[in-house]
Amino acid sequence: MRTTSCWLLLALLPLLSSAQLLDICSARPKDLALEPHCVYRSPDPDPDEADEPTPEPRPVNPRVWELSKANGRFALALYKQMALSRTPDSNIFMSPLSISTAFAMTKLGACNQTLEQIMKVFQFDTIKEKTSDMIHFFFAKLNCRLYRKKDKTTLLVSANRLFGDKSLYFNETYQNISETVYGAKLMPLNFKTNPEAARITINDWISNKTENRIQDTLPSGALDSNTVLVLVNTIYFKGLWKNKFPKDSLMASEFFVDDSRNCEISMMYQETKFNYKDLREEKVQLLEMPYRGDDITMVIILPNKGHPLSQVEQNLDQNKLKSWLDQMRETSVSVTVPRFRVEDSFSLKDKLQQMGLTDLFSADTASLPGILEDGSDSLFISDAYHKAFLEVNEEGSEAAASTAVVAVGRSLNLDREYFLADHPFLVIIRESTLNTLLFVGRVADPCQQ
Repeated sequence: MRTTSCWLLLALLPLLSSAQLLDICSARPKDLALEPHCVYRSPDPDPDEADEPTPEPRPVNPRVWELSKANGRFALALYKQMALSRTPDSNIFMSPLSISTAFAMTKLGACNQTLEQIMKVFQFDTIKEKTSDMIHFFFAKLNCRLYRKKDKTTLLVSANRLFGDKSLYFNETYQNISETVYGAKLMPLNFKTNPEAARITINDWISNKTENRIQDTLPSGALDSNTVLVLVNTIYFKGLWKNKFPKDSLMASEFFVDDSRNCEISMMYQETKFNYKDLREEKVQLLEMPYRGDDITMVIILPNKGHPLSQVEQNLDQNKLKSWLDQMRETSVSVTVPRFRVEDSFSLKDKLQQMGLTDLFSADTASLPGILEDGSDSLFISDAYHKAFLEVNEEGSEAAASTAVVAVGRSLNLDREYFLADHPFLVIIRESTLNTLLFVGRVADPCQQ
């Protein structure tokens, strides 16, 4: 029987800085000592199931492009699991990239079927480079590309950290790769005799890294004396719209949560050129609003009135999403969208188990011998927590503003399209050149602000 040593993993929300990655952004695979305890080699793909070739943005390592696509597949698969667990009028918000990053760090210590399941659930096995150790190199390159500063008004910050029990010796290779690739240094804490103090320390660290937007990620009782290691990935985003909404355009308007409930909220309005597409056969409209710098954008997928958002969610996959995004064209659009704020927190354990990640959370089957120095195979993940926050207003996202609600007249322009987000919609924040999905969510009920 395995010991009851417990390993808790935390995945958290908001975005990444390249500061800790500058030394490896120009590195080659042979320059990095990426030799984890175990390596998984993917089987050759079935030619009939291969994706259609997609032109990669240049210059970029093709495997980095594939990692971005793999993260996108995982993002939509996890979102569907979340949607199944929530009522249609519930908001959803998460950072799938944050979650993928945290479990990529987990993969460093995994072996056997545990390693294989991580590779498959997170779609890492779709990357043409066959061996699992190279995924870490590609993550380093992806991080370098995503989080370098492109506009002084955009804050895209991520931080990783390992918190290990101070009574234990952790594998040196595991620590070195974690720090080199993910910037995740090990901080010793006293889980055995004071788990509550350790929980507060970790939550305070998360709060500090996300400008106090994300607090109390680890709930009371999440840690106990059996906790060995907590992995944390935080991702935080703050950006200003390239085209701000005029402050005097705010108005009180109705938002229709469902057929039986509506509420009055503040709606923002502007008419300008955005990437846009009315997909009449799919019964959805797509609108893309760029932040300053143009590399990060918000995409809103708005079902036609009377067409349930749940149907859009059920049928959405990465190929369909890419096809939709590729059809957008710059168009003069009359845009009315709500000011809103969504915050979400949840345990990942059940969702990931349903997706096939079962061994990692089992004391009997988890195989994580690469974490402790002695190579003991007694650890498992007790749970994984994720917390995310998004605020959207006329200035941008995560920007504070205080503005009076004013109704204004609108001039008539017969050539424009109309985009009225007064009912539930999907929201995606992405890095546009790689189509990396940074955040994914559903705004179904913005009434409680």
